[in-house]
Amino acid sequence: MSCKRKETAMVVSQECLLPGIYSMWLETKEIAGLAVPGQFISMYTKDGSKLLPRPISLCEIEKETNRLRVVYRVTGENTGTKQFSEMKAGDTIEILGPLGNGFPLEAGRGKKAFLIGGGIGVPPMLELAKQLDAQKQLVMGYRDEQFLTDEFTKNGTLYVATEDGSAGTKGNVMDAIRENALGAEIIYACGPSPMLRAIKQYAEENNIVCYVSMEERMACGIGACLACVCQSKEVDGHSHVHNKRVCKDGPVFLSTEVEI
Repeated sequence: MSCKRKETAMVVSQECLLPGIYSMWLETKEIAGLAVPGQFISMYTKDGSKLLPRPISLCEIEKETNRLRVVYRVTGENTGTKQFSEMKAGDTIEILGPLGNGFPLEAGRGKKAFLIGGGIGVPPMLELAKQLDAQKQLVMGYRDEQFLTDEFTKNGTLYVATEDGSAGTKGNVMDAIRENALGAEIIYACGPSPMLRAIKQYAEENNIVCYVSMEERMACGIGACLACVCQSKEVDGHSHVHNKRVCKDGPVFLSTEVEI
């Protein structure tokens, strides 16, 4: 049974972490209390010309204060994310959530774990790092400038990869794993498809259980429209083809379940 709610949340604070990257704290009525790491919310603009909400991953969850943190990238001038970035403390916003399936925490309990994030797939790994009871190796990939690194270092051992070599390992997250001779018994990952494809291959070659959070463009966010399907190994019971709905069946999948 779905536990999603639609409600009016209040903006508690907003800050620009880097050019184009914003952090927003929202106060909710029920959604924060229901959310788990790896889930997302759909955020609605006040612009009537933009009917579809924008799916944004949850970065932090504070159940005791009913607050959620989202860290997101502004994708253009005339976009919903641009409108979100202009909101101030005290403003209200319609949200739907929590949506999707989160990361399985029990699967990693007591194990040596990789938590791997790339680009805007970095933020959802923070709440996972806070809640996962494991030996956590946090491997985060950035183009150049980094964000959330202070928070990550408080919740595990952080390894950074940057494309331009300005910090950590020059290259991608797999380069950082190789350079630091890291190993793990379980992998949790979120990021762009090329990164997830490489991680999936690495996991299969090394016989490591791997969970990936897929990034796909979404429309409805609740599994009705089939706009965000990914190719799966098994036939989907809803569409009766080799597809899974990222918003409904995911966004977190066992890597062996999906084609990337």
